[in-house]
Amino acid sequence: MPVKSQGFSLMEVLIAMAIGSVLLLATSRFLPALQGAVLRQTRQQALEEEIWQRVYVVAKHLQRAGYCNGRCQGEPLQLERNGECLIIRWDANSNGVWDTSPVTDADNTGFRLNNGALETLRGATSCTGKGWEKMTDPGVFHIRHFAITRTAHSGFAPQLTVTMVASLIADSQTTVSAQYSVTGYNL
Repeated sequence: MPVKSQGFSLMEVLIAMAIGSVLLLATSRFLPALQGAVLRQTRQQALEEEIWQRVYVVAKHLQRAGYCNGRCQGEPLQLERNGECLIIRWDANSNGVWDTSPVTDADNTGFRLNNGALETLRGATSCTGKGWEKMTDPGVFHIRHFAITRTAHSGFAPQLTVTMVASLIADSQTTVSAQYSVTGYNL
């Protein structure tokens, strides 16, 4: 019994391969652009997460500012250098005083913008001096703007707003801004 089989001719196979090759080359042109877009998006997402974490840390301290389980002496919140530096005092161990020593138990914490990096210092008494630790990595991103604004509302606790704007060192066009407000009930 004869078996009759039929397949593609050589010409049909060559034409199909040529069309497939053209399509493959056309789609491969878009791969680097797609990878670049994914990389930029990932960098921006990482920067946003980093900036929001820092904003929340400062805001949490601002919410605590002025808490005292007794009779504390001094200003609970000092804003200096147009809000680019702040010193916050609150009674962390509820002993009724704002401790200043030892530094590891001090109830005052400072935050400042210095050379494109956000810095902090436990036991800070002024916005100058040494010992400040970087909260952000200036090799990865540059903080362009950091400020705390205090808005008074008649008959209510003041509103404190943390604003931060940063850009990546590797891609200065990738910029992120964050703004978060809290109420200073203890001020």
